[in-house]
This record gives sequence, C-alpha cells and structure tokens, in this order.
Amino acid sequence: MEAGDTPAEAPVLTDNEAASKFEIRVGGEVAGYIMYHRRGSRQINLVHTEVGDKFQGAGIAGKLARFALDTARQEHLEVLPSCPYVRGWIAKHPDYLDLVPEDRRAEFGLPAAQP
Repeated sequence: MEAGDTPAEAPVLTDNEAASKFEIRVGGEVAGYIMYHRRGSRQINLVHTEVGDKFQGAGIAGKLARFALDTARQEHLEVLPSCPYVRGWIAKHPDYLDLVPEDRRAEFGLPAAQP
C-alpha cells in the first residue's frame, strides 16, 4: 500500500451464532447488530437492532435488516419481527413480507398480503 492509500472499509456482515446476533463491521469494528432468537428449526425472532453512534445515518441498520431477512430466506425460516426497526423495514420492502407467517402479520402491524 502506498502513502495516502486507505484500506477499503466495505461493511462485512456476519451471523454470530454464538451471540445470536447478525453483525455488521466497518473497518474491523462492530458498527451494529440485530439480536435474534431462533425458535426451533422453523422460525427466527428478530428482537432488537442497534447501531453505534458514530455509524448513525450511514444505512447500517438497513443493510443489517436486509442481511438478516436474506439469511432467513436462505435457511427457509419464518420471521417474527419483534424489533420495531425490522417491522418498519419490512413494511417499506413488501417483497420480504412473505417471510412473516400470514396468521401472525396483524400482531406485528403488517398487512395480511403484499400490496
């Protein structure tokens, strides 16, 4: 690396299963996470999203939500969006609504069907 070059700080998203968190790292530092609880082999409850103060406004929470939901889809898991941020994100991205069991959507303030 030459003087003046800066290392790429592309976010790195991981599933830290030991801590039950989807994490996003920027420059090697945990920038944010979504805590979850797996409910057997069929469901995942996304409980809480948190982004560090210095990473606010950089779209970190949205990247985390998409990663968590894409992971759930890949693993064929139903999603229970207990986290208000994730619920709101799904409401704005109805292509992810199918992950929430139809009979549970009203409980989370989500529409029964995709608009």
